[in-house]
Amino acid sequence: MVKGKLLEKIAIEVLGEKGKYIWRRLEILGDVAIIRKPFNLTLEDMKPLAERIIQELPYVKSVWCAVTPITGEYRLREFIHLAGEKRSETIYKEHGCLFKIDITKVYVSPALGYEHIRIARQIKEGEVIVNMFAGVGLFSIIIAKHAKPRKVYSIDINPYAYHYMVENVKLNKVEDVVIPLLGDAAKVIEERLLNIADRVLMPLPELALKYLMYAVKSLRGRGIIHVYEFVKAMNKEEAINKANEEYMKEFSKLNVKATLLNARIVRTVGPRKYQVVLDFEVLKVLK
Repeated sequence: MVKGKLLEKIAIEVLGEKGKYIWRRLEILGDVAIIRKPFNLTLEDMKPLAERIIQELPYVKSVWCAVTPITGEYRLREFIHLAGEKRSETIYKEHGCLFKIDITKVYVSPALGYEHIRIARQIKEGEVIVNMFAGVGLFSIIIAKHAKPRKVYSIDINPYAYHYMVENVKLNKVEDVVIPLLGDAAKVIEERLLNIADRVLMPLPELALKYLMYAVKSLRGRGIIHVYEFVKAMNKEEAINKANEEYMKEFSKLNVKATLLNARIVRTVGPRKYQVVLDFEVLKVLK
């Protein structure tokens, strides 16, 4: 049974009618499970559900409740422990790689799993990559393990994410390829990563458009930029079109020629709100 349907089933069994209000998404990172609290249920209501999750899924050792949306510069949520071990650190596995994380200190989304490997499969041997918002290093390390880049410069402003990224680079034995860098991506690029990249990743929708200029600056001349953006739209097709139009206007302002190579909906994040990925081929125009 898929995790969402399992959560729905046991929520109704444990909570009765109240269980219908449980958000169906059950996130599992390593041996830690995350559920969300509906506004009309208390944390006490949620605890029996958490205990049942541990019974139904023996590999889950700790259950936490996300009580706030993702907010702030480090994109974190507030969590309350519900059941099992009172431990928020775990080892998350994806595409043959291991990632040490703490859900209370860093942001990791299993929903991006397909994107991590999709991008890795596009990398050509010898490419230099700049990952502007790297978190604990999922894109960067999966690329290093599944492709043959020359270097992956992996930037994040969150000191906890940087700490875990350094650990994860060692854990996956990619120290010779992935270079963790602590700081604001714009400043790091201006100071040391100008005109070096063949490909740039921008997996932070809240800052992608604002920081597009720095992605362009880090490219050698011609290269690829992968942009992730949130878009409000009536449907998926409109979301992709709106995002493409917005970024094409910004490329034009930057005196850059850009061609859309591919676009897809990564996921639905709310009513008429989508996460879109756009893959652009970019050519700087010298002034």
